[in-house]
Amino acid sequence: MFEKRNPMRRLYKLTALLSTITLAACGGSTTAITAPPGVTRTDCGSVSIAVNPWVGYEANVAVVSYLLKQELGCTVVEKDLTEDASWEGLASGDVDVILENWGHDDLKKTYIDDKKVAVEQGLTGNKGVIGWYVPPWLAEEHPDIVKWKNLNDYAELFRTSKSGGKGQLLGGDPSFVTNDAALIKNLKLDYSVVYAGSEDALIAAFKKAEAKKEPLIGYFYTPQWLLSEVKLVHIPLPLYKPGCDADPKTVACDYQPYDLDKIARKQFVDSSSPAADLVKNFTWTNDDQNQVARDITVKKMSRDEAAKRWLDGHRPDWQKWLPAR
Repeated sequence: MFEKRNPMRRLYKLTALLSTITLAACGGSTTAITAPPGVTRTDCGSVSIAVNPWVGYEANVAVVSYLLKQELGCTVVEKDLTEDASWEGLASGDVDVILENWGHDDLKKTYIDDKKVAVEQGLTGNKGVIGWYVPPWLAEEHPDIVKWKNLNDYAELFRTSKSGGKGQLLGGDPSFVTNDAALIKNLKLDYSVVYAGSEDALIAAFKKAEAKKEPLIGYFYTPQWLLSEVKLVHIPLPLYKPGCDADPKTVACDYQPYDLDKIARKQFVDSSSPAADLVKNFTWTNDDQNQVARDITVKKMSRDEAAKRWLDGHRPDWQKWLPAR
């Protein structure tokens, strides 16, 4: 979810391969991918989708996969991969689509600009925000803890057997590459990063901390369904400005807010598969994603069940994503 380097956000580039046409459908419009000269539209065939290890991403996969299978007759292959491995899959041909990309300007340069094996496929509509959070009870009992300059005053409160005598800052999945260790060092904070091991473990830790009034500080993010149940309190770090995180060794500012986007394998787009149209057209809100993610996590629904529940209530929305027939 988070990248090793966050240089200044680059502007989306126009891709010569893609052109948009307006189509009347269900009161809205869809975007169609124009095939290169000599390439005719094909049946859907097989589509390989990377599944990165957080439930918001799973929610995207659930809805898109369901429509690919039920509406377009595609064979969908879902592959559980880290973010870096997903980009490598675009180059090797093992992955056709990344459905939720968090920035990764360094990977875009490598795989889109330099190797030219991937293309941007527009925004998901989701707004991504990363940061440090504490449970609500803690912010209420210690109001000044929400100012990062006061965190050293509370370091002892967060010490654990794993934090080496310092305050513990809880991370999630180790594959979520963050700036947290550098931020702690550069902001001169008496803390160390300890990984929960997964998104599920991170969620469980915050829920337990609120329920039992246990001290906890850790990174978290939105969109995430938990925030609709436990109003975690964000601790703002020094204001993000473009370029302040260009050098991961010296970063001392908050995380960049993201407009999340989609990435596809160039040959997949060039094939003129109708699946590429649907992926490009797919867009929804944080609330939409959180509804499906919560059904998967809390109600233990399968991806297909959670997707169908959302789709049944949002037909006008998803019909706009379907390619012209």
